[in-house]
This record gives sequence, C-alpha cells and structure tokens, in this order.
Amino acid sequence: MDGTAWGDLSRPPLRAGPLRRALTGGGPWTSLDVVPATGSTNADLAAAVRAGTADHGAVLTTDDQQAGRGRRDRTWTAPPRSAIAVSFFVRPHDVPRAMWSWLPLTVGLGVSDALVRVGGLDARLKWPNDVLVQEEKICGVLAEVVEHPAGAGVVVGVGLNVSQRRDELPVPTATSLAVAGAATTDRDTVLRAVLRAVGDRYQAWAAAGGQPRASGVAAAYRERCRTIGQVVRVELPGGESLQGEAEGVDDEGRLLVRDGQRVHALAAGDVVHVRPAPPPDTA
Repeated sequence: MDGTAWGDLSRPPLRAGPLRRALTGGGPWTSLDVVPATGSTNADLAAAVRAGTADHGAVLTTDDQQAGRGRRDRTWTAPPRSAIAVSFFVRPHDVPRAMWSWLPLTVGLGVSDALVRVGGLDARLKWPNDVLVQEEKICGVLAEVVEHPAGAGVVVGVGLNVSQRRDELPVPTATSLAVAGAATTDRDTVLRAVLRAVGDRYQAWAAAGGQPRASGVAAAYRERCRTIGQVVRVELPGGESLQGEAEGVDDEGRLLVRDGQRVHALAAGDVVHVRPAPPPDTA
C-alpha cells in the first residue's frame, strides 16, 4: 500500500462531490462535508453548530474517525475507511422538546430501513440506540442537544461497521456488513441509503409534530425492536439493577419493563446497559 487514501483499493475514500449532489437539496440535508480524518464528527459538528457556522440539515462525515464516542462516553473506533461515521444537525422546531427523545429511535429505525433495502439484511433494533444483525451490534446512534444561535437542536451521530473483518471488530458481540454477508459494502452506496432512509423517517416524524403514532414511527419501531418481549437485566446508575420482561416502548420512547407487579418506564438517560437476562440456574 502507498499510505494514501487510495492505498487500499478495497477500502476507497468517500466521494464528497457525488454524495453532496445526491443527498442535498431534495430532503432535510442542506450541506454535506467529508473530512479525511478527525477525532469525532459529533464533536466537530457540535462545535460548528455552537459557533453558528452549521445549521439545520448539516451533515459531516469522515474516512477515519479516531475518537468516536457512544452513549456514556464509551469509545468507538474502526480502521480507516472501514466504517461509516456520520453526524448531522437538525432543529425540529415544530416538535415539542419532550418528544425529542424519539429522535435517536427514529434515526435507528431509518438505519435499519437502509440495511434491509441495500444490504438485504434482517436488521433489528435494540433499545435505545443500537442496530443489530443476527443479534450482534452493527450500528450505534448517539444524540445530544446542542445550542445554535437561532435555537437549540440535536446533533445525531451514526457509527456503522461496514467492511471490518471479524478480527478488526472491537468486541465479540459486534458485526459488520462484510461479516454479516450484506449485498454491498460500498460505503458511498451505504451512506446514501442511510441518509435517505433516515431523512424520510425524520421528515415524517417532524411533519407529525413528533407524534410517534401519527408519523408511523412508533409502530415500525416496535415491530422491529428486538428488546421487546425479552427478559432483560437493566443496569442503573449507582450500581443498581432490575430484571423483568420488556413489554414495550411507550409514546415518550421509554422502555417498559415489568418487574413483578410493577412496570418501570425507563428513559434512555436512566440506564447504563440493557442486556438479555442470564438464564436461570437450573443446577
């Protein structure tokens, strides 16, 4: 390899011009920038939003994200040009702030739409922010409220594993499009599909004033959510936990977990981890 972006022909760089022409002007995306490398697209875009140099519909992506973050500051890394790291900013000003909790769920749903359409994969959702294929994590979503000079909005980051081999994945419970046998691992193709599908879901949600039922997001999310129906162990801040059946997701985007006679409504910010409960000890 020659050390340039084209050194590994199996992992070419993203093509900013064609992506920009394909994705801006006809939907929610108003600008799209590709940088060769950065620490975090979310951090960079959030800084631009606060400075007023990026506004609603701005998209930022990179070929090499070196300090990606997930929920609760968990790290996310991948070899250069092997994954999609993309962030975008939206100001859903017609949506009550209380309903913004549905935004990361809506984005995850859009990502799963794209993986079904262009990847031919049975993509499912793990509440609140993961996309799964064959019970393994292929994508994570991170949303954070950011103040723009014209009003608050949300920067949403998507990290999607694309061409990583099994030995390049960070944990045994992760997968990639390549490992899962997707129909394509071309990052330009996948990124276009993801942003179009997310844009469609976002626009429907925003047009309905953030109402998940009216927008169709709630029914689609619940149908595709792998967490619903599982017996789960929920780890809470402070080392506490609860275990019970995940009965559903309510209209505020909270996970409903039945623990005996009590149903707990858990917001994403209330939990550290949600995992399938270990099987009972039958010894």
